[in-house]
Amino acid sequence: MSGRSRTAAAACAALAAAACAHAASTLPPRAAAAPVAASAAQPATPHPKPRLDRTGRTRVGKASFYAGKFSGRKMADGTRMDPQDDSAASKTLPLGTTAKVTNLETGESAVVTIRDRGPHVRGRIVDLTPATASKVGIDRQEGVSKVAVTPISVPPSDERVKTGDAAPDTKTARPRAGSTAAPR
Repeated sequence: MSGRSRTAAAACAALAAAACAHAASTLPPRAAAAPVAASAAQPATPHPKPRLDRTGRTRVGKASFYAGKFSGRKMADGTRMDPQDDSAASKTLPLGTTAKVTNLETGESAVVTIRDRGPHVRGRIVDLTPATASKVGIDRQEGVSKVAVTPISVPPSDERVKTGDAAPDTKTARPRAGSTAAPR
């Protein structure tokens, strides 16, 4: 072993010892005293997936909107995010759910279709496209607002449609002028 290799090996060993000493000093006294064998180390626990909620109940929480960088990206249902669509992201509502989002501060509401998963920020229950956020009165300066999300129709796991709390208030969707698509 050359002199340079010995110096590098000694530096690595010193660095490893210092890292172990630092780690032991940041642990509570009882944990620092009990060394843990490599085979007994616990694997990291992944965050549990939120359960899909097919009950049709209204949820109250904070809403935000998609940043511009998500425009054109694929959403969880495979469609591309269009900032002008009435699409939304929810961690717990099934994809394809139609829901009424009401801003509890302004009273304004809009109907959205859940097409994506998110928001990935603690305390938020729905992400809206910029057009929908504007309809319900969420502006870029505030960015977040308290909303009620009321499912209108929730697709159950076997693809039949279940109506939610907001179903009696809604009208059948009409196709846009010039559109050849039939109403859903």
